[in-house]
Amino acid sequence: MARETRRRPNAKSSSKREWTSETYAPAVERVPERQAKHETLSWEEIAPLYTTEDLPGFDYAERLGYPGEFPFTRGVQPSLYRGRLWTMRQFAGFGAPEDSNARFHYLLSQGVTGLSVAFDMPCLMGRDPDDPLSRGEVGREGVSMASLADMEVLFDRIPLDEVTTSMTINGPAAIVWALYLANAEKRGIALDRLGGTIQNDALKEYIAQREWIVPERAAMKLVVDTFEFGSRQVPKWNTISVSGYHIREAGASATQELAFTLLDGLEYVKWGVARGLDVNEFVPRISFFFDVHNDFFEEVAKFRAARRIWAREIERRYHPTNERALMLRTHAQTAGVSLTAQQPYNNVVRVTLQALAAVLGGTQSLHTNSLDETYALPTKEAVTLALRTQQIIAHESGVTDTVDPLGGSYYVEHLTDVMERAFDAYRAKVESFGGMVEAVERGFPQREITESSFRFQREVDAGERVVVGINKFAIDEEAPIPLLRIDPEVEKRQIARVQKVRADRDPARWTAAMNALRDAAKRDQNLMPHFLEGARCYATVGEMTGVLKEVYGVYRDPGYF
Repeated sequence: MARETRRRPNAKSSSKREWTSETYAPAVERVPERQAKHETLSWEEIAPLYTTEDLPGFDYAERLGYPGEFPFTRGVQPSLYRGRLWTMRQFAGFGAPEDSNARFHYLLSQGVTGLSVAFDMPCLMGRDPDDPLSRGEVGREGVSMASLADMEVLFDRIPLDEVTTSMTINGPAAIVWALYLANAEKRGIALDRLGGTIQNDALKEYIAQREWIVPERAAMKLVVDTFEFGSRQVPKWNTISVSGYHIREAGASATQELAFTLLDGLEYVKWGVARGLDVNEFVPRISFFFDVHNDFFEEVAKFRAARRIWAREIERRYHPTNERALMLRTHAQTAGVSLTAQQPYNNVVRVTLQALAAVLGGTQSLHTNSLDETYALPTKEAVTLALRTQQIIAHESGVTDTVDPLGGSYYVEHLTDVMERAFDAYRAKVESFGGMVEAVERGFPQREITESSFRFQREVDAGERVVVGINKFAIDEEAPIPLLRIDPEVEKRQIARVQKVRADRDPARWTAAMNALRDAAKRDQNLMPHFLEGARCYATVGEMTGVLKEVYGVYRDPGYF
């Protein structure tokens, strides 16, 4: 039977019917809530049963549509996982580039279908390994990365034009991306053949993760530079992954994660349009990144609401002719903050439930955390089990057999609507400030997240919110687990490598590249071509970041708290 395609708001179904109290039995009377408070329904009690009475005036055709069609509540692909499974993209990186390269090759041999790079703290802060502030941190939280020489080793024998790569880097994202592009060039791979993602989400650093290099507005300019360069030179690359993950890990509720992430995304679009970019060209390369917590149905609803809100807001504001601009595509990661050092094998269960919620929510890409990540970087054995969790869900559970199997659930649809209403409330508040940049400058999302985090911990401490193994079912003796330890020699080797790079490179070419970068920054030009030239002549992350700080200044935390 032919089906009607609905691609825009206000399209009306000729078969629309009004659901009334006569259609189904009245909703069950609410009773005082006895279970732990539900984050999404914090202002109302959870009903013991949901019926059509909880979806007043709900038009299935208009609110849900079909998968792959506006408003994309049920997914951005018509066949979802029946056509292709989500990308299994395990976040990895530690020690020297040689160490992480070996882990990448192992993961590829075990079935990962995309790479995801974790960088160490010095790189995230735009510092080189021999910077005094890098001491003791080189290779500890991710792979050490200072120059093209490191990038060459990190991706040795990995086909960059066949495997997509995600890089979790924000402040110096454009610089690190330039290292990746220069490496591909050196290997004879055309930039238009590369696929992948840079996180590049400056706003959430000021909101939550706090790894910044320059003030907010300069950081936004760098992000838009990547939009402009990417849409023209690297068209298959996602030049931003707007991240709710770190917002949630900082203590936000599910609704705050949803709202602030989408509002960040809309702010980036606004800045891109102000630059003169075409929404039909750069917005389709905006991707998202969400956390997945333990409240199963809440997380499913969050993904569904996110797609619908993004489609609605982009359509309302910009009316794109390229429908891909309306499609919210997302990576997901299970919640690191939900893992416990006590009874660490319980984390396997948590991760499995969270991964299943992400899949039923319709994610395009997924990382599953390892059971030992509250102690250290994951061991090979732990990361293998985390990957196997995804593979068992994909190949043994049957949840991939049909698209959006929870769609039409009274409870899930109700939660999805509640999520959307919560977003609207936050949108109105942020718009009253003038936009997300202004709201961040005034500390609004920062305060909201801090208060949410405090409430959550207070509920745990009071026993109102159960965390198994922490405030209930605790045990006195813990079983030991193996840990991955970073060789202290890594720091010495990385310092020696970056110093050799400086000694061996062409000093005249390096000087010219740094002067050109400085001049372009002062003239407010797009800096991506200059980062790329800096990468080619083996300028370091710290050196190029230093130029940015010289021109734009250094961000200082205003201390809202």
